[in-house]
Amino acid sequence: MSDTSVLRTATIGDAASIAATIAASFAQYRGKLVPESGAFRETAEGIAAELARGASAIVAERGGEMLGCVLVEEMEGDLYFGRLSVRPLARGQGLARRLIEAVEGEARRRGLAGVRLGVRIVLTENQRLFASLGYRETSREAHPGFDRPTSINMRKPLG
Repeated sequence: MSDTSVLRTATIGDAASIAATIAASFAQYRGKLVPESGAFRETAEGIAAELARGASAIVAERGGEMLGCVLVEEMEGDLYFGRLSVRPLARGQGLARRLIEAVEGEARRRGLAGVRLGVRIVLTENQRLFASLGYRETSREAHPGFDRPTSINMRKPLG
């Protein structure tokens, strides 16, 4: 993949492509996460509704094709990001890092103190990526119905 991908803020009109990008990116986790990822319940209509109510998204495109995306929303003075997604054909090119850097840039632009995320305990590779970018564990929590932690909350303060 040449580095001609462009990052931009999503519009409501991108909702279907965002949903498809999330589905393609998270497909590798189907049947492997307990509980199943909420990413599998994302729909174009749901994403459009989130964008309409004030959440936002950053998308990465090349040649008009969406390669990646991340959903963002303000939370407790920070910018929270979720559903970080890179289509399999675009992996290994640093696109996830670029999307995270774009989230951090957006948080700075908004004057927010930091950036937060949640990651499943079993996704150790993702945890390593986030840690390498300066994110540190702040807490662990259990999904509803579980008596043990299933996810890790991480945060990076912005200086």
